[in-house]
Amino acid sequence: MDSQQQSPLPDSSDILRNAQFSRSQQSAPAPDAAVTASDLLLGAYDPTKLHPMAGLEDKLDYLLLDDDKTSELPGSGTAIPSRGWSDDLCYGTGTMYLSGLALGGVWGLREGAKRPLAVSNARLRINSILNSVTRRGTFIGNSAGVLALVYNGLNSTIDALRGKHDTVNSMAAGALTGAIYKSTAGVRPALAAATFISGLAGLWSYVKRSV
Repeated sequence: MDSQQQSPLPDSSDILRNAQFSRSQQSAPAPDAAVTASDLLLGAYDPTKLHPMAGLEDKLDYLLLDDDKTSELPGSGTAIPSRGWSDDLCYGTGTMYLSGLALGGVWGLREGAKRPLAVSNARLRINSILNSVTRRGTFIGNSAGVLALVYNGLNSTIDALRGKHDTVNSMAAGALTGAIYKSTAGVRPALAAATFISGLAGLWSYVKRSV
């Protein structure tokens, strides 16, 4: 046997009986300072203060977005300010595509309504109109979207190279767009398209600066 006797382990009930637990006491708000339902209904209290993030506007500067920041290039402050090349590319292409789709739809509607039919039938007339609308609308919409895509890409590139945005850049981008678009049709169609689209781009740039 060992000469030293081991001390018995303490009972768990004795530990729990002798343990003391304390809880921090927080001062409750005064009864007259508490917010009531009548304060919220009468507008005497701002309900946004009830949010746990209230009052942190000055400490959350990193959440501010630059969506409204316009381009800093000289000459870009026109009636339709630019927020960068990506903004021009997306909005310009989408606007031209929808405009071409609507214009082609009107053209197809008129063409389908006036097309002569072998048999006078309402169902055949509706079928003719729908065929014309889908054919003309998609063609003009796709063509306008492609032209706007190429034009905005070239215009932004020329602006970055020259360091400013003006009518000359727009007309140059329009001429290159027309020449590329009709390059497979020959020299004369390419020159005609370049002249036409360059004139439209110059007119659009002048209107934006004049308004």
